[in-house]
Amino acid sequence: MHRICQKTINYNSLAQRNRGKQSNDDKYFASEWHPIFKEAVDDMGYLLTRGYAVNSSLQIVGNRYKLNKRQRTAIMRISASEQAINIRKEAMCSPEDLKGNVVDIDGFNILILLESALSGAYILKGRDGTYRDISSVHGSYKRVVQTENAILLIGEALKKVGIQSARWYLDQPVSNSGRLKTKLLEISEAHQFNWQVELDYSPDKVLAESDNIVISSDGWILEQDVRWFNLGALLIENYLEDVDVIKV
Repeated sequence: MHRICQKTINYNSLAQRNRGKQSNDDKYFASEWHPIFKEAVDDMGYLLTRGYAVNSSLQIVGNRYKLNKRQRTAIMRISASEQAINIRKEAMCSPEDLKGNVVDIDGFNILILLESALSGAYILKGRDGTYRDISSVHGSYKRVVQTENAILLIGEALKKVGIQSARWYLDQPVSNSGRLKTKLLEISEAHQFNWQVELDYSPDKVLAESDNIVISSDGWILEQDVRWFNLGALLIENYLEDVDVIKV
């Protein structure tokens, strides 16, 4: 097992900004909640498998187990229908499949996951085997102290599996996406990562129609008949230590 060194980055104004836990997360995601979360995810999966909509399923489950908004978000991101799990697993590529191939990256999806994991936030292991965070981008992305380490982790891991090149897709409407593009290209040049970066108004649609191997944990993308690679799992299980993973 190879682990990439996590160096400390000092960004001055970024020094205190991260994607770590919220103030009550240790209370609402404590181990005593995990048996309740398991039952909630079981119930959510049962409803989704039988065709219930996500929102109505989440309302039923959340009300039954008296979950707050953040806990409900976690349950939603862990859960999936049996049909969805089967579709995603059948289309998942191995690390060997990446060798010599072009990969298309769901940029904010994988980057925010890694930033959150490096920040000590709780990470969720989905029933489909993917890892997800509880954070989200609401129209604006702000670089954090862990951003460069996260980018380097992704780059070194992809170089190790031997990809030909990578094409990052970022949501153009999200503010600071242009600055992130510049940072990705700077790091690519400095470390000989063969990367391109695209800003697009609908990156999910582009990725869902890609003929390349896609790196994402977005459930909708993974159900659109795409080949995909579970990079989040590779990084969290093989490159990082002491990640707070909730698995139920």
